[in-house]
Parts: sequence; C-alpha cells; structure tokens
Amino acid sequence: MIEISSEILTRAANGDMGAFEQVYKKFSGFVYNISLKVTHNSHDAEEVTQDTFMKIYHNLKTFKFHSSFKTWVYRIAVNTAINYHRLSIKKESQRVDFEIVSLTHGDDGKVLDDIIKQEETAQVNLLLKALNPVQHICLILREIEGLSYQEIAGILKIPINTVRSRLKRAREALMTRRGAIKNEL
Repeated sequence: MIEISSEILTRAANGDMGAFEQVYKKFSGFVYNISLKVTHNSHDAEEVTQDTFMKIYHNLKTFKFHSSFKTWVYRIAVNTAINYHRLSIKKESQRVDFEIVSLTHGDDGKVLDDIIKQEETAQVNLLLKALNPVQHICLILREIEGLSYQEIAGILKIPINTVRSRLKRAREALMTRRGAIKNEL
C-alpha cells in the first residue's frame, strides 16, 4: 500500500521540490501502471505519467485530505489517461487512413506484408474497440485492478449504479464482439 505523510504533501504543496520529488518517487510507478493499462503503449503511458504529475504539481494545493491521496492521484491519472487515449484513437484513425493510401502506391511484396501485419493487429484490437473509453476504464479498474464498485465510483466520481451498468455494458459488448469475430473466422 502506497502511503505518504501529510507533512510531505503540505511541504510539496507549498513549493518544496524535495518533498514533491518524494511524492513522485512514491507514486510514479503506480501512475505509470494505470496509464499503461488504459493506453496499452509504454510511450503513451510515459507521456500520461508526466502529464499526470504536472497536474498533481499544479493542483496539490487544492487537495483537502477528505479522501486518501492515493485515490486523488488515481482519479487524476485515470482521467488524464482516458483523455490521452481518446486523442490517440483519433490520431491513429487518421494515420491508418494515410497508410492505406500509401500502401496502394508501394511495391507489391511490401504491400502484402504490411496488409497482413495490419490485419493481425486489427483482429487483436477488435475486442478492445468494442468498448468506449469509459467502459474500458471501468473494466480495467474492476477486473485488472480488483477495485470494488464503491472504489470505482469514488475514483470516477459517478454513482455506484452507473459503475454497475457500465461494467454490464462493457461485458455485453465484449461478448457480442467476440461472437462476431468467431463468425467472421
């Protein structure tokens, strides 16, 4: 369990860089792991981790100790990762469109190899794309992180019944997509 003293947090909030470095050292691995589970890419997870700590640094004075610091950090990391992931999906879609145009103008051997690689990647991502980012993060928090419905509700600042319905919809979407993929094969 990651814990940090309120004295260190107060010093960091007041601009003590040594104290903030202690916060970073204690929580950077935690934030990176959350980010990696959302983005599925180590480079993106590093970016999200840095963005998260910039937000923590700029907003640390607003932390009121009403919840645990870990929960507060978790919420910032999850929201930052979701937003980053949404932008990445949009950029990836534009990049794939460009690559498809490029492939039609390449040499035949390379074109075939590139198409096969894209097809394999597409099959792996089909299940994940069935979920919207909100369902995706709920599923990660519940199934991978092992958090309770109450903890997820607290982190995402949503009612517990919303957590339940998002998880139900995520599971249904995965089952539907899985069945469709099996039928395609």
